[in-house]
Amino acid sequence: MTVPTNPAANPSPGITTALIATAGVLAAAAPFATDLYLPAFPVMTQELEASTAAVQLSLTAFLVGAGVGQLVFGPVSDRLGRRGPLIAGATLFVLSSAAAAAAPSIALLVAARLIQGLSGAAGMVIGRTVIADLARGPQAARAFSALMIVGGAAPVVAPVAGSLLVEPLGWRGLLWIVAGLGIVSLIAVLVVVPETHPRSVRVAAGQASVRAGLRELATRQYMGAAVAFAFAFATMMAYISASPFLYQGLMGLGTVAYGILFGVNALVLMVVSGVAMSLTGRFWVRRLARLGLTLNLAAILVLAAMVVAHVSALWLIAPIVVAVGSLGFVFGTVTAMAMDAVPDAGGAASAVLGFLQFALAGLVAPLVGLGGESTAVPLAITMLVASIVASAAFSLTAETATPAADASSAPPVDAARV
Repeated sequence: MTVPTNPAANPSPGITTALIATAGVLAAAAPFATDLYLPAFPVMTQELEASTAAVQLSLTAFLVGAGVGQLVFGPVSDRLGRRGPLIAGATLFVLSSAAAAAAPSIALLVAARLIQGLSGAAGMVIGRTVIADLARGPQAARAFSALMIVGGAAPVVAPVAGSLLVEPLGWRGLLWIVAGLGIVSLIAVLVVVPETHPRSVRVAAGQASVRAGLRELATRQYMGAAVAFAFAFATMMAYISASPFLYQGLMGLGTVAYGILFGVNALVLMVVSGVAMSLTGRFWVRRLARLGLTLNLAAILVLAAMVVAHVSALWLIAPIVVAVGSLGFVFGTVTAMAMDAVPDAGGAASAVLGFLQFALAGLVAPLVGLGGESTAVPLAITMLVASIVASAAFSLTAETATPAADASSAPPVDAARV
């Protein structure tokens, strides 16, 4: 007799609004920790008597820590459960955030940011895994889409908030905001998040099942979905990285207009994520993901054509809004497909997903600026290549999908509402 290894099949707490909100706050911690203090870099070089490269190293340290932390906390949560490692990570994030805000030197700041990234990864990787523990297929896709509404706008909102708050609060004040977000996350974890991978389930699953789950990480079904997610996310990160010179340099917009356009993109992304959540259960998850990836690629093709044709930079706003907004159909659905493919090693699956996301985010940031501030060609090329790879990787999952491996290939069901 096969022992069920999916905790969602056993009596367990449901996915509540509070749980989604908590996972959203955990997911938002990283983009706020990376993007919120970027406008303060010039001030930091003066106050800390450090070079620009040294201050930028504080950002690199966080990204490296977050990437490595994903690979640490994911497998650990498969062996020890979700709640304990999550509480430990959230606690360490608060302490390291406070240390970063109070750092008297650039060396201590970089060290604190490295630990901050490592510990912050716990919330990101385990937050996804908790949802995957409690749901599969359309219900999971709906939950991940809801998570996108709560936490997905953070990469877009954080730079704008930082630019508005850097003058009144200074760089230390911005980092104290990150520490405050960590405190809120810790309290929410203690109050809201249950143990969704208890010892009884881990023992029932056995090491053989875990090893089988780890082998599934190398399958085309999982890697196709994971790569599609990471490269789709890379299209948005390319836009975010290039946005200052795109809006203010090429388009000649002021700070206020820049903030408004950022807000519009965030709003469209959240609205589309809400639409995706409402449609999940009535349409196949795979079809919604394909729709989003197709819209994303089509919009970026239009963007590239406009750049090559040297049209007025202001016309680029429209395809960019569509390209970013379409990802609302992608992030939740493709995440659910990836996590469904590895039911016996959810923590490891979430870890690889997050690591790929951070690795590509760090790669595209310098690529979009290769041509300087007078052209959008590197941005268009980077977004186009990333979108093509995302669609190609997703097609691999479609070719190898089976009902057993992908709950989203089954007919629509009336899943319980999130």
